Amino acid sequence: MPEPTNQKSLKCIIVDDERGAHLVLQHYVSQIDRLELVGSCENALEAINLMHNIRVDLVFLDINMPQMTGFEMLSTLKQKPLVIFTTAYSDYALESYSYDVVDYLLKPIQFTRFLRAVDKAFYHFGLGLPDKTVNTPPSAQYETSIVIRVDGDWMRLETEEIKYAQSWGNYVKIFTDSQTYLTALTLSELDQRLPASQFVRVHKSYLVAIKRITRISGNALLINEVSLPIGLTYRRELIEQFK
Repeated sequence: MPEPTNQKSLKCIIVDDERGAHLVLQHYVSQIDRLELVGSCENALEAINLMHNIRVDLVFLDINMPQMTGFEMLSTLKQKPLVIFTTAYSDYALESYSYDVVDYLLKPIQFTRFLRAVDKAFYHFGLGLPDKTVNTPPSAQYETSIVIRVDGDWMRLETEEIKYAQSWGNYVKIFTDSQTYLTALTLSELDQRLPASQFVRVHKSYLVAIKRITRISGNALLINEVSLPIGLTYRRELIEQFK
């Protein structure tokens, strides 16, 4: 992932072989002041050539394209920009996270879901939330729930209920006020699916809801009576988010 910078906006491109997808994404990008669209490419090779000539911070990238897929395109890049996959196929979701992407959007893409993904990209660059959006009240900017699989069943979990999550091998324990859920996700995958403005990684094994933190003391934090460790590499980011 690119390192945070002092720049004011992100230069982005769209890579997709469908004209309709370009129109939707171009409209969405135009609603956000800190996104600057610098190119629209119909295939991966065109995008690679473009990136050799101009700076690109963020790519909205389709996966299933002729000649070269989105995955193949990323494998050719020595220095990769931030990537948000935009695809009609859910089958690629698990494979996509091995490429360390920001997010994975399924078509048709809703504007609120698009905003959530872009927020994560801004967060990587230290830019915070977008300045303005059009016809979107703050309360509608993010999805308020995630879908997880528990004991073979799919269930919807409200993000407001989540206190913290703990890595458990190839699983994650999600702790809420009422109970604990064990689901087949990695902590990094869960982190990608939750709003970056509401949740923060505090340790290689823990992800917490910022507003649930009651106290930070030394190398530990408290969520009511529960004490969780703070990893050294995460401490500075945690303090900034907590303030």
